[in-house]
Amino acid sequence: MRSVVCVFVAVAAAFAGGEYSNRRAPGFSLQDSHYQQHDPQDFRGKVWILDIMTTSCPTCKKLAETLVQIRAKYGDSIGMFSVVTLPDTHDTADKFAAEYKITWPILFDSGQVIMSYLKITPSNPQVHFPHLFIVDANGTIRNDFEGSEDKSLTVAGISAEIDKLLK
Repeated sequence: MRSVVCVFVAVAAAFAGGEYSNRRAPGFSLQDSHYQQHDPQDFRGKVWILDIMTTSCPTCKKLAETLVQIRAKYGDSIGMFSVVTLPDTHDTADKFAAEYKITWPILFDSGQVIMSYLKITPSNPQVHFPHLFIVDANGTIRNDFEGSEDKSLTVAGISAEIDKLLK
């Protein structure tokens, strides 16, 4: 009976996160609009958030407002990145950051980082914006949320995920 319970717990844990969770977060180093490089290793030992977005997406704008509140709540105790790709430019990202009072870096990707996080392949070619990843202090993706579908992308929902990892 005990082994059945252990197996059940292991299976439940494997499916606790989103579709792209429970794996090592892919590494990267990307530039912001000021040509400064940013790398998840900058947050080694911290919980951090990766927001894959586009500045023209209405759901991304709503999520940006939520993430500003998350940043205000947790400050520098967590790390944050937003990642954009074409057609976004330095100008569109800077305007978006100013409009939504974003204080964390918005990074520019040619597609490889987004592809690695969302496991894009010829048989899985779709990208839905936004997509939020919550990564633990060991660099493992603990949960991910697709913004167009997920009702958990609220201050309370994201905070609950962060609080679990900060304990």
